[in-house]
Amino acid sequence: MSTHASTAQPSYLVDTGARKGLMAWLTSTDHKRVGLLYLYSMVSFFFVGAGIGLVMRLVQLTTFQKLISAQTYNALFTLHGVIMIFLFVVPGLPAVFGNFFLPILIGAKDVAFPRLNLASWYFYMAGAILAILALFTGGGAPDTGWTFYAPFSLKTGTNISLAVFAAFILGFSSMLTAINFITTIHRLRAPGMTWFRMPLMSWALYSTAWIQLLATPILAITLVLVILERFFGIGIFDPAKGGDPLLYQHLFWIYSHPAVYIMILPAMGAISEIIPTFARRTIFGYKAIAFSSMSIAGVGSLVWAHHMFTSGLSGLALMTFSLLTMIVAVPSAIKVFNWVSTLYKGSIDFQPPLFFALSFIFLFCIGGLTGVMQGALAINVHIHDTYFIVGHFHYVMFGGTGFAFFAALLYWFPKMFGKMYSKKAIYASWYPMFIGFNMLYFGMLILGMMGMPRRYYVHLPQYHSLHVVATVGSWLLVLGLLIFFGTLLYAIFKGPKAEDNPWGGVTLEWTIPSPPPLENFEEIPIVTHGPYHFEPQEGK
Repeated sequence: MSTHASTAQPSYLVDTGARKGLMAWLTSTDHKRVGLLYLYSMVSFFFVGAGIGLVMRLVQLTTFQKLISAQTYNALFTLHGVIMIFLFVVPGLPAVFGNFFLPILIGAKDVAFPRLNLASWYFYMAGAILAILALFTGGGAPDTGWTFYAPFSLKTGTNISLAVFAAFILGFSSMLTAINFITTIHRLRAPGMTWFRMPLMSWALYSTAWIQLLATPILAITLVLVILERFFGIGIFDPAKGGDPLLYQHLFWIYSHPAVYIMILPAMGAISEIIPTFARRTIFGYKAIAFSSMSIAGVGSLVWAHHMFTSGLSGLALMTFSLLTMIVAVPSAIKVFNWVSTLYKGSIDFQPPLFFALSFIFLFCIGGLTGVMQGALAINVHIHDTYFIVGHFHYVMFGGTGFAFFAALLYWFPKMFGKMYSKKAIYASWYPMFIGFNMLYFGMLILGMMGMPRRYYVHLPQYHSLHVVATVGSWLLVLGLLIFFGTLLYAIFKGPKAEDNPWGGVTLEWTIPSPPPLENFEEIPIVTHGPYHFEPQEGK
């Protein structure tokens, strides 16, 4: 593919308008600045959520401790879940790398609706601020868990209404981003960029956007009903008033299981960009990966009731949802097979982004296999609402989406900031992160198989040794995270200048200067062939 980019163009990081400083950022409609606004705010929330998780692990260092009260513990795991799910993992890769790179990947100068794009960030921040206010107003911090299950969410005296409204506002941010991405991909692809010439990251963002657009309104309606029931007692979910709490679970998981794929599909898209770049060869099974993204979006919307196997569903419903759960694992397995096949006989260039991408594959496979185990009805009854669920969820969300986020950040960091980080420091951060992660969450899988219930403030002595292992693992994990982000922060200010194409990538973002010019391309590129065409290397 050919393109013409001017190195004389000013960087988007340098204000070229009348506004200066902070206002230039807060009013900018440049998709790259919006992506960076998301990055800075999301990483900040991530560390708050991680800090809360660390406190919860400290609580479990003793069997009957007095560090915090049981009510405070309930509030902490609710807050940890809300921050990590709604403020980090769901917006995650689409909000940061989708905003920053989607127009560049398809040869456009910006997203279809730049002002709507900025508005999505304002909705995101408004939701975050309301969630924080919910901690200090009303009856205090919510204590229901991030799922806000009825009827407890209807009865508790804590400030559930404001927290639920915050999640409702965050849903608008998600939907606005989805509308923008779908329209951008349909209308703004460069000349010659057909559907099957798009980079796989674009396919992942496209399928994710459809889930965001179609599933999020269901959650929004459900949360509004919770608020109405709390204020007016209308009796939709409260069994004491003729309501049905199982209806809440159905409505919540009809959104929240597809939301898992909102979280993981863009991660898979980023991995599909990283693997061919460092294997120096065309991705194996391009169309299979593209269609598997759409398959995950479709089938993943039909499996919500596997969260409810112990709630009294009919035998037919149990068998149907168990089968669908097994089927939804197939397109994910296709991706893993194709990534590994791409590496096979590749001229592998072992760099930090590939290191974290391979970690993602390993950890996501553990998360996926433990998910298939839960799809089996007999096993599910035993491990439902135990620490096994917590371990599985974190292997998928943190081991999957989290490590893919780190891999994508390492991969695109030189392009985003025009600076290069210390590779040795990044490698040094990986060891405590990876070892600590597995100590923490694999310990939880074993605890769950032993019968340790989730969300318990104290635990019995037979679980204690594994809790200590998990807590020490959390310390290592946080240490690795501090080294990782400290290295990147240092690189932004003091790092050496990066080359325009340090990894030898072949998609459009690597054909323009680092960081990208204000409108990405001086002239819209003409695309003449599909992505991932690597020139053969001598001696390989």
